[in-house]
Amino acid sequence: MNKMYINGEFSSGHAKEAIPVIDPATEEVISEVPQGIEKDSLNAVAAAKSAFDIWQKMPANERAEALHLVATKIRDHHDELVKLLIREEGKPIPESDEELWWVEETFDYYAEIARHDRGYVIPPGDPDQFNFVLKEPWGVVGCIVPWNFPLLLLAWKIAPALAAGNTVVIKPSELTPLSTLRMVEVACAHLPPGVINVVTGYGPEVAEPWVTHPDVRMIAFTGSLAVGQRIAGLAAPMMKKLHLELGGKDPMVIAPDVDLDIAVSGLAYSALLNTGQVCTSTERVYVHESIFTHFSEKLVDFVGKLRLGNGLDENTDLGPMIRDRFRKKVEDHVKDAVEAGAKVLIGGDCPAELERGFFLKPAVIVDVDHSMRIMRDETFGPVIPLMAYRDFDEAIQLVNDNKYGLGACLMTQDAKLVKRYFEEVHAGTIWINDPLTDNFAGPFGGMKMSGLGRELGQEGYDEFCQVKHVHWDIEGKFKDYWYPY
Repeated sequence: MNKMYINGEFSSGHAKEAIPVIDPATEEVISEVPQGIEKDSLNAVAAAKSAFDIWQKMPANERAEALHLVATKIRDHHDELVKLLIREEGKPIPESDEELWWVEETFDYYAEIARHDRGYVIPPGDPDQFNFVLKEPWGVVGCIVPWNFPLLLLAWKIAPALAAGNTVVIKPSELTPLSTLRMVEVACAHLPPGVINVVTGYGPEVAEPWVTHPDVRMIAFTGSLAVGQRIAGLAAPMMKKLHLELGGKDPMVIAPDVDLDIAVSGLAYSALLNTGQVCTSTERVYVHESIFTHFSEKLVDFVGKLRLGNGLDENTDLGPMIRDRFRKKVEDHVKDAVEAGAKVLIGGDCPAELERGFFLKPAVIVDVDHSMRIMRDETFGPVIPLMAYRDFDEAIQLVNDNKYGLGACLMTQDAKLVKRYFEEVHAGTIWINDPLTDNFAGPFGGMKMSGLGRELGQEGYDEFCQVKHVHWDIEGKFKDYWYPY
């Protein structure tokens, strides 16, 4: 059985039960991890608090080199970690390989920000004064990470957090804890004990104690809107810093001028990456009525050729869903839509040829509208619902008609439409002709109910800093505006 990592050591802590980790492609138990309890969670906080003073005072160059070394060690174990990711999460080889590349590069990116960013000088109000702003770490940061990109979304939190001088306590998803534990084991042993701590278990026992603990000054969470709202409610009395990346229901608009083959391929990628289990998956598609029929036919043909299978198979395009309950939610969304008048053109059922694993054929659905859950609520699975629009005014209205605002895509070569889209659409990331592509220097995060804060870029680093303004009167002379008046 794997063990938790607290204060630089692996142990089972106070856990009396174990959590099985299942391969979603085979339904076989890969391994087990301890089911941590609140005492383990509090011990991790104590270790992180004790290490904070050492870590935040480490010279910037040394902290930068320590983070670069994390990246180097991950690269040394790249293939091993890719295979472990596939076994516990299910993504095909190219997607898991890309996830590890992003992890490695994220640590390198924030290592260099750690080296040069401490604050800035601002103009004084008087020649005898010196004014500057310091960026300081919050302290202990609680990082709660989901299962769909267990290492990438972990790195997007802990790399900037550590770069800024914070220490971290981590709760990986109970569905995908193995890759996190192995990455920490092979890549983080050189960090001072307590700087990184990993507690396995379930949210109520492990993560909620951090949300209410006075020594955990910041919570960084990626997950569902409902859990994010609970975290916000629990943390509010403590006035904690919250970094919440929540749900999405991302739209894509297909303009009439597109190359249909390119648009079909781009849509299939943005909707079906990781079997649709991405917060920024395209989950509602608006196609101009003049090309709707031809576009839907080409999309059905393209989707029908995609290959389902074990992510370890080099011929696989789409892996399994993470668990049967998530697959059932997708099936329920499709069923609800069909009962309301929608039509399934292809997919939406389980492949008979794959007897084991949580597989679901990718679906294309038409005759949908915004009264249906499949166009309103986050589906998080391999479904592409298509809806026709008459003109771009209607397309913009449909895109903005949702409580989420994480990302939005547009496929067109019309610059006037592009300008309107990025100005009028309420979403944190706008993709034009290149969906779901991130940039290390570009901030990522949502608007509306999709959360608070940003990851990546300078903004992603600044989330893990609090600022202090220093106003220094060098001369220290008496001021004529002091008492008595």
